Amino acid sequence: MQEPASISWHTEALWSELTTLLPGLSIEVLARCESTNTVLVERARRSGGSADAPPSRPGELEPPISGPMPLTASTPLGRRAGDTQPCLLVAEQQTRGRGRWGRSWQSSAGASLTCSLALPFAPPDWSGLSLAIGVALADALDPRDERDAPHLELKWPNDLMWVDGSGQGRKLGGILIESVPVGAQRMAVIGVGLNVAEQPVSDLSNGFACLQEFIPGIDAPGALHRIARPWIEAVLQFQQAGFAPFRARFQRRDHLAGRAVTTTAEDLPGGVAEGIDASGALLVRVDGTLRSISAGDVSVRPTDEADGSVAAGPAP
Repeated sequence: MQEPASISWHTEALWSELTTLLPGLSIEVLARCESTNTVLVERARRSGGSADAPPSRPGELEPPISGPMPLTASTPLGRRAGDTQPCLLVAEQQTRGRGRWGRSWQSSAGASLTCSLALPFAPPDWSGLSLAIGVALADALDPRDERDAPHLELKWPNDLMWVDGSGQGRKLGGILIESVPVGAQRMAVIGVGLNVAEQPVSDLSNGFACLQEFIPGIDAPGALHRIARPWIEAVLQFQQAGFAPFRARFQRRDHLAGRAVTTTAEDLPGGVAEGIDASGALLVRVDGTLRSISAGDVSVRPTDEADGSVAAGPAP
């Protein structure tokens, strides 16, 4: 396990806490990498004996590969072909962080938390996974009594938005989910990026928020310790029960509910967001008709906020 000297992550204590949830878990910390999601996706490809296996969006599952996978020259030393042991990978700095639709995201050492969790994953349905992860992160970072309106809201399908007294949201972080076959199983790679402190960024089109605005003194390791257990517990609960246990919690933090939105879908240019359905699809009312949008199909933004196509926070 690589532990850079620049920041103390207290990984042994974290590992002791998390391995009871995920036996076989390893925690790795890198000083720098292109993208934690990319590192884990490429590792899963090699472990499966297929270096060219493309990652797919959750739900787009090709038939599983049957039979044992051969060791190849690209298989990492110390790992078996078909190895699906879970791994939590943290990078102090990402040089080519990725978001949805290939967008690039900025990440600064010490000012961001960028990490990804890889594990074998076989839920009854992948629909709503990014929403469930968002719920777990938001509840961990902004715990509030149900009588109080939350300040940390969730912008469908994968953004965390900090909402202050103005009512406008600023982006705190994002979630990126990919999947890749490893032998007869499928690995999920779930990336999380959070702004921890102010950082020198420019041309932000839907605002910038950081954890230190509302959790004074928190640093990147503190943020990781705060979210890691709820994150993994949500993944395991989702694998057993799907999105249903998370729906009401998401609705309470739904950033788009009641807002006029625009989309990139040619047949659905805009309408009013009216929550989500049982699978986590976004519901949009257009000319009196309620339409649903599945995650991954289009990009959605409120018409009263700027386009989020430029980096407003880190992503794995």
